[in-house]
Amino acid sequence: MRFAELIKVIRQVDTGTKLETGKAINRLLTSRNWLIGWYIAVYEQNGDDRAEYGERLIDSLSAKLNSKSFSPANLKYFRQFYRVYPQIGQSLIDQFKQLNISQSLIGELPGTVITENEISIPTERLISNLSFTHFLQLLPIEDNFKRTFYELESIKGNWSVRELKRQINTLYYERSAISKKPELLSKMVQAGAEVILPEHIVKDFYTFEFLGLPTHLAVEEKQLETAILDHLQQFIVELGRGFCFEARQQRILIGDEYFFIDLVFYHRILKCHVLIDLKIEAFTHNNAGQLNTYLNYYKAEVMQPTDNPPVGILLVTNKNDTLVEYATAGMDQQLFVKKYQLMLPAKEQLEDFIKQELKNAAN
Repeated sequence: MRFAELIKVIRQVDTGTKLETGKAINRLLTSRNWLIGWYIAVYEQNGDDRAEYGERLIDSLSAKLNSKSFSPANLKYFRQFYRVYPQIGQSLIDQFKQLNISQSLIGELPGTVITENEISIPTERLISNLSFTHFLQLLPIEDNFKRTFYELESIKGNWSVRELKRQINTLYYERSAISKKPELLSKMVQAGAEVILPEHIVKDFYTFEFLGLPTHLAVEEKQLETAILDHLQQFIVELGRGFCFEARQQRILIGDEYFFIDLVFYHRILKCHVLIDLKIEAFTHNNAGQLNTYLNYYKAEVMQPTDNPPVGILLVTNKNDTLVEYATAGMDQQLFVKKYQLMLPAKEQLEDFIKQELKNAAN
């Protein structure tokens, strides 16, 4: 064996073991989520005190469990996961008998088994090759055959979650149905598809929640953006003026999609949230639209009756000049606008900060 071959083999071993470790974690996560969904469904049908909670069941469960992993949205996903994939119970009986799970409930699992037809993918193959985040992309598909098509193509091509989502959004199934040579289309799609890499598994935020790790670490960030955000967070806090730090890479769920807000503060004097979005690129209308979406979400889902509307600060670079745009939609009280101009960082301060950070990064 030559030295170059040794390097190649070591890298293959490293990549292979990371993938297998990630798949093992994903399998446990998928199994846990299915079983929780099954428990919730069984309780809704047969729980002794189910009438006491009624439609408040999910919210009550989430409040008692008190974990991001068990948010109302996630619990609803788990229940939907069980309903769309009842056959997965077949693969869990032996596994959960080893984990001190209630034996009386485990004994009922075979009752959830359904007979797989000729177009179904074997359950073991599904949970061994698809992560729970893959399943989240598949749950909204109501047509069983269409869902099976994407399951098969995703497994065959070892697709990343992003690739699966892209193919669903670009109507790969429909294009295949009307194609004169679907096998040729399949070859073209698979040839250009993004495949699962170890970092895709490691960076899955459901895995981070499952392992009890800080979920903001799961967000893909460029090194420069990360460095600037590190300093920007401290810079804003040191300004004083009522800023209270709330979150970094704050995750919000809009529809069935997650988004991440770079920095979130609450201003105790202005009595409003301040959302900061950093883009290491020239200003585009997409940047402004994204921040405006975050602001509208906070108005509808987070803002309290005693709060003022949230404020957005967009930081972008444009030919080494810094453009700072304040999104102040809904702030129609002149007094509040004046207060806002007084309390928030001056445009010049933020311009100087970004310029200095970019200069430091270049050195």
